[in-house]
Amino acid sequence: MRISEYRSPIVAGLVATVTGTLASTGIVLTGLSAVGASPSQATSAICIMLLAYGVLSIGLSWRYKMPISIVWSTPGAALLASASALGLKFETAVGAFFVCGLLLSLTAFWPQLGRLVSSIPPAIASAMLAGVILSFCTAPFSAISSHPAIALPVIASWLIMYRIKPLWAAPIAITVSAILMQLMLPVDFSQTPLLPTLTVIAPHFELSAIVSLGIPLYIVTMASQNVPGIAIMRNFGYEVPFKAAMASTGIATVLGSFFGGQAMNLAAITAAINADEHADKDPKKRWVAAVTAGIAYVFVALAASVTVAFILQTPRELLLAGAGLALVGTITNALQTASSDPHHRIAAVITFLISASGISEFGIGAAFWALVGGLISSYVVNFKKSD
Repeated sequence: MRISEYRSPIVAGLVATVTGTLASTGIVLTGLSAVGASPSQATSAICIMLLAYGVLSIGLSWRYKMPISIVWSTPGAALLASASALGLKFETAVGAFFVCGLLLSLTAFWPQLGRLVSSIPPAIASAMLAGVILSFCTAPFSAISSHPAIALPVIASWLIMYRIKPLWAAPIAITVSAILMQLMLPVDFSQTPLLPTLTVIAPHFELSAIVSLGIPLYIVTMASQNVPGIAIMRNFGYEVPFKAAMASTGIATVLGSFFGGQAMNLAAITAAINADEHADKDPKKRWVAAVTAGIAYVFVALAASVTVAFILQTPRELLLAGAGLALVGTITNALQTASSDPHHRIAAVITFLISASGISEFGIGAAFWALVGGLISSYVVNFKKSD
């Protein structure tokens, strides 16, 4: 194998790494902090997830000779951020991550579970996701009042890049944000260790956390990552080995939870970067892009301490602003899907409103109640009266 023959997929893989990491790390850290992770625990979690999906991307792509990209669940991280009102200890959240991993693993060997998730009307599942990430997506515009010199150029750079190259819009905007913040609000790295340290966390299982966090995290991961990821790959002519992908990501999630890691899954956006013709004209060579991305993720994992130190010293409103721009595409697709089916439109609106409300009852968060409210509303609205 000559490197020169694979220059294009190697570049595509590096682009995927930049896109995936820059556009989502802030969201993941925000989510972990919201469910009680300390800075050291958050660093451990980010490091182990980057290592895990780097290794999985390399292994699966090499084994099946197709660009199988594994990443963390960015919508899942946004779900964690919305669960801050629950006041969970991180050990309890880790128990929910563990259960999510078990459900992902079980999906590999019991396809009926995946079909059960798929039976939830897409409009309702998408409306729940849109409600969860709404506060993120409004953050860039809220930040204009407090930090206009940073927020306005970031939003402008995002709009310009979205016009030129949509896939690069979020990474470029976040890079501009990081540069401006370092110039105006410099971060002190003097106390930051060069290499991250993994911290073992014993999971604590509570039914309320499993119901309000573990199950919704599984549903969001399946509905917004795995199912679209499979569809995107199929669109490029690749049939993802479902059992191998679900089993490996599920087991990795279970093992990663002991170090604070949340759900891991098939990529959607980065899958498109690695699998389309820009990676290589020859579909048989594109697997190199995902392998390259995996290798890069392993190296990025070694810089987890620096990344976390930067994010923790960033004003929260600016951090959320960067995350919000990265999620604009996600909420756009979610809202489009939520409103596309006239039979479920009212139910989807109710689902969205409940999810966005942040309601918490009996220790169970808004994402779960949004699904319950949406399904009940759908049944009531669409129930056919007997003659």
